[in-house]
Amino acid sequence: MEEFSISIRQHEDIVLLDLNGFLDAHTSVELEKKFEELIARNCNKIVVNFQKLSYISSAGLGVFMAFIENARNNSGDIKLCNMSDKIYNIFDMLGFPILFEIYKEEKSALEKFA
Repeated sequence: MEEFSISIRQHEDIVLLDLNGFLDAHTSVELEKKFEELIARNCNKIVVNFQKLSYISSAGLGVFMAFIENARNNSGDIKLCNMSDKIYNIFDMLGFPILFEIYKEEKSALEKFA
């Protein structure tokens, strides 16, 4: 099984999460903890970069659903970017583009917070 990791970057008041590897039932706990940490620190403007993510399961998708409302209720949002066609198709099939702003490029996601 492929590993999973999260890298964090900061752009002004926006936190960027770079996902890498396999996001499944076992590794989604790590992403959940990262979101909990950010929300606790009032970091509610989040861009998640999927460029290096090769797989996502329903458990991984559920993490995004669990935190989107909290971020929006605190004057923030979770924007998604740089998805491969394979990952985007999973999000699209489940209707996520209606709930989440998904961008081809990170720059576009960052600009939407301006």
